Amino acid sequence: MAYASNAPFHADVVGSYLRPEALKQARADYEAGNIDAAALKAVEDKAIEELVARQKQAGLHVITDGEFRRRWWHFDFMWGFAGVEHKAAAHRVAFHDEVTPADTAAVTGRLDGHNHPFVEHFKFVKQFEDENTVARQTMPSPAQTLFVLTGNKAAYLYDEFYATDEELAADIVKAYRQTIADLYEAGCRNVQFDDCTWTRLCDPAVRERLGWSDEDAERLQRQNLDIINAVIEDQPADLAINTHVCRGNFHSTWLSSGGYAPVAANLFGKENVNAYYLEFDDDRSGDFAPLAELSENKKVVLGLITSKTPELEDPAAIKARIEEAAQYVPLERLCLSTQCGFASTEEGNKLTEEQQWAKIALVKSIADEVWGD
Repeated sequence: MAYASNAPFHADVVGSYLRPEALKQARADYEAGNIDAAALKAVEDKAIEELVARQKQAGLHVITDGEFRRRWWHFDFMWGFAGVEHKAAAHRVAFHDEVTPADTAAVTGRLDGHNHPFVEHFKFVKQFEDENTVARQTMPSPAQTLFVLTGNKAAYLYDEFYATDEELAADIVKAYRQTIADLYEAGCRNVQFDDCTWTRLCDPAVRERLGWSDEDAERLQRQNLDIINAVIEDQPADLAINTHVCRGNFHSTWLSSGGYAPVAANLFGKENVNAYYLEFDDDRSGDFAPLAELSENKKVVLGLITSKTPELEDPAAIKARIEEAAQYVPLERLCLSTQCGFASTEEGNKLTEEQQWAKIALVKSIADEVWGD
């Protein structure tokens, strides 16, 4: 039996963890043809089982597979749909001081969400649930998938499959709803949409680079709401669908900057998720004032502990920031986590596994003190 409560939790995590060296080596061996898929899976299974035990030891109520079976936080999920394939990116994504590998996802047929491999991935984690824990399945938001697939249209035309982008969006909704239905059937009650689309609209430099006018920005916000809410509509009442809104997390660097104000009315007021996991670990995230747009009863997980660097934050400073956020959202609707996962891609951020667990211990100790858990 799983833990009686569901996400978010006062001490929470975004979901990805640093890959152990044995797992990195196994993946390299698999890519080189030195081991087969079954051997790779055996290494993954062992690493995930050890990770789940460590999460429980840390006192967390949520368990994940650390995204250990993925290379990317988003592409691997997209590649799991029929009609989407792994392709070479025309342009690498430029982060603050690095560029990502040249991978992407492109439409190669009509999308379908049946038999998504993440369902079996979830089942493996589900078996380790107990009376203190709930298993979480993370995935890119539907808006993120639409952004990637339509953004690659120039390089990988899909006109023979979809006459319009609206038709593609409708099939993305159907594919997500099918996969989520299959996850629910497998016992999943905690889904998290990871999303970098909103924060691109908060950064004037990113908007300028992408050529987005004010009208484009408004259109993209409406597009985000439409596709995300269409997936969430009429889902089972006991299925928590939350979202993590990110400014990029690759090898301890970042993609965009800017507070949430430009998107707050739509993101916080109209997106029909249960809770928001939000970056607030440095000045790039802005202040807490946009949280005033939060619609009634939604919760916010304050990402005040950075996953990008190993230095531990001052607990007194973190508690003071929680008090500041409580001026906009009642304390009982606030929680605490790291601002992002520790390894959104297999490269991971620039800290050790023990430093990673020290960060989680800090989240847990502060949350216990603030909320009395």
